Amino acid sequence: MLKVGLTGGIASGKSAVGEMFVALGAHLVQADRIAHELMRPGQSVYNEVVRHFGGGILNPDLSVNRSKLAEAAFGSSTSPSPAVDPSSASHIPSRVEELNRIVHPAVIRSQEEWMEEMGSQDPNAVAIVEAALILEAGAAKRFDRLVVVTCSDEQRIARFASRQKLSLEAAGKEVARRMAAQLPEAYKIKAADFVIDNSGSLDKTREQVQQVWQQLSAEATTKR
Repeated sequence: MLKVGLTGGIASGKSAVGEMFVALGAHLVQADRIAHELMRPGQSVYNEVVRHFGGGILNPDLSVNRSKLAEAAFGSSTSPSPAVDPSSASHIPSRVEELNRIVHPAVIRSQEEWMEEMGSQDPNAVAIVEAALILEAGAAKRFDRLVVVTCSDEQRIARFASRQKLSLEAAGKEVARRMAAQLPEAYKIKAADFVIDNSGSLDKTREQVQQVWQQLSAEATTKR
């Protein structure tokens, strides 16, 4: 079995690329979905997140409001006016590292269990974990290969705006604050075994995925 990490910056198209790999025969799990499950009421991760970030991040049904949690973790995306002291309460500092310390270890354990299960089911499997923060979490060493998805800044903002139903200006601010909590894309590219440029058409992206898949699947069959 070959363990593959699939990562990239926000709105780079990781999920679209992951779906292309699945269509070719890969097994895939999304770290974001694992985190969703771990943050359901009653889970230990949920309890810790609420203890650290307070009940203000919850919906009326006590589920975690992802938008409110993101605002609490990444800080305010609204820049203070010149008359406002940046150190005042109107500018919320980032607490993303605090959130990551709670969530990442549990997510990584779940990923490891899933990959072991895939390997037991199919010794020739290509098991892909899609996660935005593989390098930031220090988890790259857990994978045999690392695939990084990239795109232009303009496309990143446009995709995020469309996905979140935001104006381009609001999306640009939100993307900027989230990217500030991640390693630079140039660093991720340098660390990658394969880079997929998702700046062009889906057909061009699919061609790149197919080329990478040929190498991954061939390596999986020889890696025992």
